[in-house]
Amino acid sequence: MRWKCVCAYDGGAFHGWQSQANALSVQDAIEDALASVFRRPVRIHGSGRTDTGVHAVGQVFHFDGEWRHGGTRLTGALGTHLPPTVLVKSTVQVADGFHARFDATGKRYHYRIILGRAEPHEAAWCLALPGPLDLGLMRAAAAVLIGRHDFAPFGASNGDEIEDTVKDLRCLRISRRGRRIRITVEASGFLYHMARSLVGTLLKVGLGRLSVAEVSRVLTSGHRIPLIETAPAHGLFLEKVFYRSDGEAGPSGPLRPEVPSNS
Repeated sequence: MRWKCVCAYDGGAFHGWQSQANALSVQDAIEDALASVFRRPVRIHGSGRTDTGVHAVGQVFHFDGEWRHGGTRLTGALGTHLPPTVLVKSTVQVADGFHARFDATGKRYHYRIILGRAEPHEAAWCLALPGPLDLGLMRAAAAVLIGRHDFAPFGASNGDEIEDTVKDLRCLRISRRGRRIRITVEASGFLYHMARSLVGTLLKVGLGRLSVAEVSRVLTSGHRIPLIETAPAHGLFLEKVFYRSDGEAGPSGPLRPEVPSNS
């Protein structure tokens, strides 16, 4: 039986998503919980990795395990073995061929910014900036970046095999409510550090340290240059992973299409 789970976590409590030697990862915490529930080692497969300090409210992973009591009870059972920094929000049985990573058609992140000092309870989950931002210029730069481009200038090497650097950037939106600013970025896929590099670029534009014309030149340059900076990890949240079909195929019947959230 294959299960698809959606989870949330505080990235500041872990050394990233992926299991690694001599450091606690989100994957380790979840696999330990599953081992307690199933009384055997269980390997999970995530939709992708998040770096140390990056949070999630909609990370997706799958695993295989025999469980005859339904997804709701499995979610509850996992919750009793997880630390308070990790929450499995839903668990559904899916078709055997479903894969959390390879079936994903896109992802949405958002980045949280506060102008001025952050409240103590928010400081670990947002970037506090002392100065004002020119949101008009930031939106003009975002318009340049939207679309299908080679985003190699906004990626970074992580030692893995070379991947296609052409991505479809579907949304790059800046919204504001009082002192709080949110940058939402959605794409068909993301290069290593791409989301944080896009945010860092927009912030430099908003602070008057980079022009819209320079952003356009960087985009077409084909390579990363020192003008591009990576925003700190603690303001970034993986919000949602998109699938053409969510693969839910419990005893009641066929696959059901997933409707992307507009939140």
